Amino acid sequence: MESAMERRQFLSGSSALALLLLGGCSQGLGYSLTEAIRRLLSLSSQRALARLMAPGGFYDSQVARITLPDQLGGNGTGSMISRVLLNGLVRDRLLRQVNRAAERGAERAAPVIADAILSTSPQDAAAIIKAAGTPAATNLLRQHMGNTLVAAILPGIDEGLRVFDNEVVTEALRAATGINFAGLRDDVTRKASDAIYAEIGREEMAIRADPRSTGDPMLIAALTAASAL
Repeated sequence: MESAMERRQFLSGSSALALLLLGGCSQGLGYSLTEAIRRLLSLSSQRALARLMAPGGFYDSQVARITLPDQLGGNGTGSMISRVLLNGLVRDRLLRQVNRAAERGAERAAPVIADAILSTSPQDAAAIIKAAGTPAATNLLRQHMGNTLVAAILPGIDEGLRVFDNEVVTEALRAATGINFAGLRDDVTRKASDAIYAEIGREEMAIRADPRSTGDPMLIAALTAASAL
């Protein structure tokens, strides 16, 4: 049987969420759960992209590092020719270059993500804000954006990889592994997109765990109320 204190906490949290859902006011400011989700996503994406766009942001991350395609020995042994072509300094240079290219792609991600966040109006806002243990807001963002992020970052990654787009290197890669420049670019773009969402989700979970660290009264109110339910 629940205690009186537990019941008061439940009612208090429920009331807070109800006020947010209805656009209730706190200290003269109108707050809604949709706005709370937007702020959560905005802060999460800003933190994630700032880290990824820093020098070594992808390469130095255990979560975001871009691996080479399997044909280039990313997750397998590869052919004998591939191992000879891509051993030592050549393979390390290529690995570092694809991660630097991902940084350039991340630079192009910020505005399209910001636009997507502003246009997000989830009808199930209460369920998303209460979804402890999962990056529900990030999952919503990814669903909402579809292929938009991939399309946005591809030009930056294409530019970052151009140093390898010469006839000698491209032909050598194709002959040894069956992958050409376009195939490498598309593989890096897809992995960079996945890494960006993973980092945003990671930041979302950190904010959910400690909303007061944001210093945002709106997020503190919404997430603290949700955690009390």
